[in-house]
Amino acid sequence: MGFKMGIVGLPNVGKSTLFNALTQTAAAEAANYPFCTIEPNVGEVGVPDERLDTLARIAGSKEIIPTRLTFVDIAGLVRGASKGEGLGNKFLSHIREVDAVAYVLRCFEDGDVTHVENRIDPIADADTVETELMLADLESVEKRAAQIEKKAKSGDKDAKAQLAIMEKALALLREGKPARLAQITPEEMPIFRGLQLLTSKPVLYVCNVDEASAAQGNAFSRSVEERAASEGAATVVISAKIESEFAGLAAEDRDAFLAEMGLSEAGLNRLIRAGYKLLDLVTYFTVGPKEARAWTITRGTKAPQAAGVIHTDFEKGFIRAETIAYDDYSTLNGETGAKEAGKMRLEGKEYVVQDGDVMHFRFAN
Repeated sequence: MGFKMGIVGLPNVGKSTLFNALTQTAAAEAANYPFCTIEPNVGEVGVPDERLDTLARIAGSKEIIPTRLTFVDIAGLVRGASKGEGLGNKFLSHIREVDAVAYVLRCFEDGDVTHVENRIDPIADADTVETELMLADLESVEKRAAQIEKKAKSGDKDAKAQLAIMEKALALLREGKPARLAQITPEEMPIFRGLQLLTSKPVLYVCNVDEASAAQGNAFSRSVEERAASEGAATVVISAKIESEFAGLAAEDRDAFLAEMGLSEAGLNRLIRAGYKLLDLVTYFTVGPKEARAWTITRGTKAPQAAGVIHTDFEKGFIRAETIAYDDYSTLNGETGAKEAGKMRLEGKEYVVQDGDVMHFRFAN
């Protein structure tokens, strides 16, 4: 289990080029005109994690199975999308299905690539995208609130609780602010998530820069970083053009190419790390002679629920988890060495799984 990230932005900002590079496919048509992506393209990539390779080598695993990241390339939004402009309603609905949204912003000048509003201003582009999402949310919540209000007045407790949360979201949306800024308690979170608001999704700003700016960014990307910092959001600087070239190289040529570009790693790695941090995700591992495998969970997940990511039966019949920290597994040369050093722990139902834990679950059938 990984996570699903929607790629959104105005037309001609490099969304489809970035999608193609990140998923190493040609599934999305990267063309210099709006709406070249008529249906959302979905691509999966394995999440790179050097720890998994190390574990597999130590255990002699025949197969390495990384956790997965799913990208959904959603067609370019335009002003008026919330009212159906540019097939907007259809595109907006796909955003409800993702865990986080990457706003791809054009941070490069190129006279050969037209901008839908004839200007290069990533902040204005971000505002346009966010405004359309907020308008769609506002219309949706207002309609539902009117129906729920009738039930709440009749004394329905569930309706009252739902209405209170809707009102928190409405107050922000009417002020032109995204729903994700609402002060929601842990008890209220299930109801809030159930509203499926477009602007409740965590946002990652992706600055698509020219090749020369890939390592250090530029004035456009710095303005986006300032905005993100003021919101407590994250920013990643990527050159879609470089990522596209990188994706087409043979594995043995990639390190030299990155060095030539002044980069230490591919943009995909940085994007994944930023996404994991944004969603507060961690990784644990299962390791054996057959396979070494990575699993993604939310930070704070307890052992039975972590086991349930593998199979629901593991959670239902959970007994205990044999657990070794990654550092102990790697430095003590595997399970046997960790056991001999007293570093394998038996953890129960209240154990909170830590990033890098190597786990073997015991469960009753």
